[in-house]
Amino acid sequence: MLVAYDDGLTTHLNGVPHPERPDRVRVVADELRRRGMFGERVDTRVARPDEIERVHPASYIELVRRTCAMLGPNEATDLATGDVMVDAGSYEAAARAVGATLVALDAAVTGHRGTFALVRPPGHHAEPARGMGFCVFNNAMIAARTYAQDEGKRVLVLDFDYHHGNGTQAAAGGGVSYAGSHAAPAYPGTGDPRDNRVAADAALVNIPIDARRGIATEGFIGIHTRMLRALADRVRPGLLVVSAGYDVVAGDPVGDLGVDPSFARQMGRLIREVADEYCDGRAVFVLEGGYDPATLAACVAETILGFEENTEVEKTDAEAIPAAQRALVREVEAA
Repeated sequence: MLVAYDDGLTTHLNGVPHPERPDRVRVVADELRRRGMFGERVDTRVARPDEIERVHPASYIELVRRTCAMLGPNEATDLATGDVMVDAGSYEAAARAVGATLVALDAAVTGHRGTFALVRPPGHHAEPARGMGFCVFNNAMIAARTYAQDEGKRVLVLDFDYHHGNGTQAAAGGGVSYAGSHAAPAYPGTGDPRDNRVAADAALVNIPIDARRGIATEGFIGIHTRMLRALADRVRPGLLVVSAGYDVVAGDPVGDLGVDPSFARQMGRLIREVADEYCDGRAVFVLEGGYDPATLAACVAETILGFEENTEVEKTDAEAIPAAQRALVREVEAA
């Protein structure tokens, strides 16, 4: 699988104690290199402001740029819009994360294939005019909007991060659908399933999972398998964009739904299956959460292997899905 990554993505919060640290992508890159999976690595680029403006207004982009430009070496501060820390290198790194995602998008679209944007800072909490929760620019949604506008086709964004992708949901619509699971109650406190709707041009589906109980790996895979297949059949997307968050895995220091790392291979298989059937093979994975670098590296590698092996997803028993989540999935299937 083509991977968009270079060391320019490590400049954000370099030397600043923070869970979203450079080792997250650096260790993943080392693991992919060790496994011989980096043969199709491509360099990234810094996205232009007009590209970022497909989701974020110019005033917010300038706020980020100006805030970072005022910081000296070893200085960091929170953006004025919310709880996201930045330093002098953060604007360029965040714009590079967008650019890397657009590089991955172009390769997926022209090559009818799967690609992986190995990026940081993550993006799915970034609302159009507000950075939040470690996120500066919404990498996944900028890619989705770019494809929807340039190709005039529908996009389905799937988010399996521990936390709800509030920023992605806020920018969805107009040909871009959003669906995912998330822990509840948990940051940022959004993702009410009462807002769910299934429509071909703007589906919205949230499946909250009890953060206190967690979920069995089979149940987690079952939710996404049934939800994604049903939604893809209704939306008929030309592209899948995957907000790939691995903080659902047991032991993650920020998330942890008790899911086994083996889920990652099954998610790769699922995305390949749906992308082949509905999107002519086009799928872009965009890294979101996952805060134990070694576990994150293993999960990313397994996701790529699952996508590339072109094997069916293992069948799961519907009863493995907890009753509340099973009811929400059935509503999607019946819509």
